[in-house]
Amino acid sequence: MRKKIFLAIASIIILIIIVLYITSRPTSTEDGAFSPSPLALKLATSSTTDFDNTSYENKYTGNKKVLMICTEERNMIMANGKKFSTGNHPVEMMLPMLHLRNAGFDIDIVTPTGKPVKIEMWAMPEEDEDVKAIYSEYKQQFENPKNLSDFVENAMDNNSDYIAIYIPGGHGAMLGLPKNKDLNKLIHWSYDKDLFMLAICHGPAALLAANLDSDKDSFVYKGYKIAAFPDAVDEQTPMIGYMPGKMPWKFGEKLNNLGVTIINQEADNTCYVDRKLITGASPQAANDFGKLAATELLKDVNK
Repeated sequence: MRKKIFLAIASIIILIIIVLYITSRPTSTEDGAFSPSPLALKLATSSTTDFDNTSYENKYTGNKKVLMICTEERNMIMANGKKFSTGNHPVEMMLPMLHLRNAGFDIDIVTPTGKPVKIEMWAMPEEDEDVKAIYSEYKQQFENPKNLSDFVENAMDNNSDYIAIYIPGGHGAMLGLPKNKDLNKLIHWSYDKDLFMLAICHGPAALLAANLDSDKDSFVYKGYKIAAFPDAVDEQTPMIGYMPGKMPWKFGEKLNNLGVTIINQEADNTCYVDRKLITGASPQAANDFGKLAATELLKDVNK
């Protein structure tokens, strides 16, 4: 009898191991990359969001806009050489967009060369009507964004159309943007013009572009505190198949080396304001981050 019970338990354990192994394998894509495994999608994404449709008093009615910098690159080459199919995270991008729009701010979308925005469609909350609505509203801009290079060369100097720069998250923010010379110029211009800088999750990685032509002691965000996606969590996610391998580099570590302090240790709903830099830790922070950004921008225009 004992032997039968033991064998039954052993069979269940083996079955669980097999199921976990299968469901934690990253899913291959048509271009030879990998998107998150079924297990990772179950644990890390949702069909809805916590967007609360906040109504803002003293809604902005002027002409100043938000300039959103998005990635045009899809695949991140991991430390093992495998490619992770990424882009900008739709929740981290669109919940803040919804709040900014509710507060009265229009949004212009740019990518480095004007190629379409890459979005992690596997993370799209398909049952969230608010997210689906703003995605449809901006779909043409996502597919035909403005060109950051053209903006920097032809429209940046003396431009007074914008109140903030916004860098949404998703691992795609680590592709190209941290080494982009045009983004370097844009960050320095926005900093000198005292514009807001908004960045969530992996978005702060793009702030590294500000240090391309200077030493670490002159990094414009040296001494700042931020919320961002922790390197330690990125180290763990391959275990559930979120990514097909270890990260190729750690953006938090690089920001730390430039004098930036990341205040959160978990991928949670932490948000933080340090002067004109507003940051959030993860998709869980997207709603609060959007509200915080909208509120701070309204304070500025209504003071």
